Amino acid sequence: MEVNPAKQEHLLALKVMRLTKPTLFTNIPVTCEEKDLPGDLFNQLMRDDPSTVNGAEILMLGEMLTLPQNFGNIFLGETFSSYISVHNDSNQVVKDILVKADLQTSSQRLNLSASNAAVAELKPDCCIDDVIHHEVKEIGTHILVCAVSYTTQGGEKMYFRKFFKFQVLKPLDVKTKFYNAESDLSSVTDEVFLEAQIQNITTSPMFMEKVSLEPSIMYNVAELNSVNQAGECVTTFGSRAYLQPMDTRQYLYCLKPKKEFAEKAGIIKGVTVIGKLDIVWKTNLGERGRLQTSQLQRMAPGYGDVRLSLEAIPDTVNLEEPFHITCKITNCSSERTMDLVLEMCNTSSIHWCGISGRQLGKLHPSSSLCLALTLLSSVQGLQSVSGLRLTDTFLKRTYEYDDIAQVCVVSSAIKVES
Repeated sequence: MEVNPAKQEHLLALKVMRLTKPTLFTNIPVTCEEKDLPGDLFNQLMRDDPSTVNGAEILMLGEMLTLPQNFGNIFLGETFSSYISVHNDSNQVVKDILVKADLQTSSQRLNLSASNAAVAELKPDCCIDDVIHHEVKEIGTHILVCAVSYTTQGGEKMYFRKFFKFQVLKPLDVKTKFYNAESDLSSVTDEVFLEAQIQNITTSPMFMEKVSLEPSIMYNVAELNSVNQAGECVTTFGSRAYLQPMDTRQYLYCLKPKKEFAEKAGIIKGVTVIGKLDIVWKTNLGERGRLQTSQLQRMAPGYGDVRLSLEAIPDTVNLEEPFHITCKITNCSSERTMDLVLEMCNTSSIHWCGISGRQLGKLHPSSSLCLALTLLSSVQGLQSVSGLRLTDTFLKRTYEYDDIAQVCVVSSAIKVES
């Protein structure tokens, strides 16, 4: 990993070491049955081994810690820490020592030095130490460039650099899916369900400390990843939030438009920003990592120029008895006023009560009106409410609305609970 381009002898020596947490010692147990030739010898040796767990000597995982033997893997979202030491190997005093550490990525160059001030002098066998930290926010090749400049006793200015190259890997695979749901019977419409699939693509288990959704200014969010048990909120993933290598976990969120946006149907259409996921995890001995996705976007469902939704409708009605529904008509245009006429067309099972072809009047842009309508069903079973037609007399354009909702029609002898 280390490349030293300097071709002449320098008075100073530069050493760079990555700082990582130690790991638990792993032991390979060697045992045999008592009837075998070694008898209890192997078992006794394992019991005497200070690195094994007392009473569980045949387990591979021991009680001791081992220092890292190699550079290891660095994952996106983790903090890269490194120890930099400049030692005076000569027998003379060196002056004006300046140590600079830069991190070169594919898109930028970052200065990680704690101080940019030069050290006045460095005596023989003395050193200058520094620890740098950087939260890794890009994947791919990273190069740590350490440059040292100084002045000898003879006044000669010297300079050399060392390069340390490493790869930053992707720790998680995040996939998202959107589901649009119209809450027509609620004061808040256009609910959006977000499913986030998070997969651990590292080689070690992760403790998922937090997975949350930070919504955009247009939405309020509700997490659907817990259940209420005996008055206590319990996560659906159990008490141990560990994600094993290559395992996937699904998180679900419900987003509802804020009232000021939900009432303006013309705003929430086209591509809208939902928010971003904030993921925090820990690995090994508590090493913390954090990732934030870019802003998640979804294509809002298109309603055309006019939108018809249901504000109120009964679930169950009696056969051949009138029932009432409330419809909401919204002008989704942002600049055009409409003059609407309502027509009601009967189907084989649903019959409308009232005057068809009545004038609704002018409906201004982004405005709404509510209508109370009466109908009855002549057929039992689950029936679809269909047959509404809206005509804009200005453009001579007709909008058809079928399968608006469904009601359960039962015999009048069966009492319908309200």
